Amino acid sequence: MSEPRDTIEPFPRQRRGTVDAMRMAGRRSVIHGLVEFDVTEARQRIHDRKERTGLELSFTAFLVFCLARALEDHHHINAYRDWRGRIIQFDDVDVMVIIEVEINGNRIGIPHVIRTANRRSLQSIHDEIRTVQTDPGERQQPGFASLAFRLPGPIRRLFFRLPQWFPRRWKRIAGTVAVSSVGMFGTESGWGITPTNYTLQLTVGGVGQKPGVVDGDIKPREYLSLTATFDHDVVDGAPATRFVQRLKELIEEPAALP
Repeated sequence: MSEPRDTIEPFPRQRRGTVDAMRMAGRRSVIHGLVEFDVTEARQRIHDRKERTGLELSFTAFLVFCLARALEDHHHINAYRDWRGRIIQFDDVDVMVIIEVEINGNRIGIPHVIRTANRRSLQSIHDEIRTVQTDPGERQQPGFASLAFRLPGPIRRLFFRLPQWFPRRWKRIAGTVAVSSVGMFGTESGWGITPTNYTLQLTVGGVGQKPGVVDGDIKPREYLSLTATFDHDVVDGAPATRFVQRLKELIEEPAALP
């Protein structure tokens, strides 16, 4: 009887960035809010649009659009605290998203920053996500990133101190807020909780069906599980709650979707 053979593979160099990010994010003073949003109407409108025009619309793009509009009403959350104790508040909402792409036959998630999302149309955000998914030239990492992965861990991890040291440089490289796609590749409800180096990160869970009350009647509804993670050094609980409520309104009453 032959013995099983273990497989040994080299650790992907690109994964070193994930390890570094998680290790440094664990040092931040974060608070998590686990919420459910009724996305029945939004998903139905996206489906109807495809049936009517034949054009698909990314649900990720819709979430990014709503996030950017909510931050327009709550600019104090689109901010960082620098090494001098000052709050640096940004006008531009630059959203880092994880986009699933195919590289060498494997489907992986890569980070991409959607710039000035608060001044963009929903369609333009969708088009940019699709371009990154289909055009390899749009997702190539700059040369310094490849070099950085070769550096020793303690030196690499200094990059993730930028949000506290130099927020403007962090914004130029990694954006101001993040949307993590933990649940975008799966089904059914469920939350994801992850540390973050951002003042605000939305971790998208699954979408599940459960009964809901609509105009006094109980009907099946689709609910998105979403985790909103805030840096408590910058954002207090009450402002965070008001922001989540505004985000809920934009997602559940999708005026952006025709």
